Amino acid sequence: MSEDDNKGFAHIIQKEIDSDDKILKPDFNQKTGREFLAFYLQSKFKQVMAYDNKAEQPIFNSIKHDFINRFTKRLVQNPAKRIMIGITGESASGKSTICNEIKRVIEKFDMPVTILSTDNYFNDISALIKKFGTFDNLRDNGYDVDSPNSFQLDILKADLESISQGNDIYTPEYLLNGTGVSVPHAKFVPSKKIVVVEGMASMYGDNKDIFDIKVYVETDFNIRKERFMRRACTERNQDPENAKKHWEYILGAGEKYVKPYRFDADIIVNGDSDLTYFSQILEYFYTITNNFES
Repeated sequence: MSEDDNKGFAHIIQKEIDSDDKILKPDFNQKTGREFLAFYLQSKFKQVMAYDNKAEQPIFNSIKHDFINRFTKRLVQNPAKRIMIGITGESASGKSTICNEIKRVIEKFDMPVTILSTDNYFNDISALIKKFGTFDNLRDNGYDVDSPNSFQLDILKADLESISQGNDIYTPEYLLNGTGVSVPHAKFVPSKKIVVVEGMASMYGDNKDIFDIKVYVETDFNIRKERFMRRACTERNQDPENAKKHWEYILGAGEKYVKPYRFDADIIVNGDSDLTYFSQILEYFYTITNNFES
């Protein structure tokens, strides 16, 4: 996305804010009000898609043809349920980066959104770590860390179902200190209107059926590899040889366990897209849903 394109989208947002031709805020407690909002969102989403299609580097690689209608219909029929958004993708595809940008925009506008990472649902493997000495030794002896069997999927499913109904939850916390310890009920996660769930395990099993919006993040192979190696060597202090070995592992694991969920995704996004442009799209949807005339 060029600088001119970014300015162009910013201009669209400002035009929406400055417009004197505002719509009277509908009563969202009434079905007719929600039906109006659904129609309004459909038209605005199509405008965003048309703009994105002309961008130098579109953020949307593809969108299921029936997604907009399905999503807005759900808003009309079951307004009390939290809006559940699942974000998955192979390692180093950009999932966390996109979630951090969502968080930044959330904090800017004080939006009612919760972000939950499924990485905290890894099994407790502290006994295995002690047995083999290190996580790397455990992996080299065949432990398949990215397998669905390596996650507490039953607890994840129960937590997702609970938070989607408006209940605050306490999730496990997987300690990133090499011990393999998972602390149960350790992290308080509030149930806000929008819940964003990030991580490869978000779509494992039938957990994917809980989400209203399923997002798959994909990125060019070489970009992913460069990201992974930089993160492993500079942020996690792994030696290059071991980082390369783990990269080879996650390639196979991603192909086997994560990539199949690409076909279940409602939206496939470009994980190397311009974050300024991405945040402007979020800001635009915030603006159009909070800019009615009272």
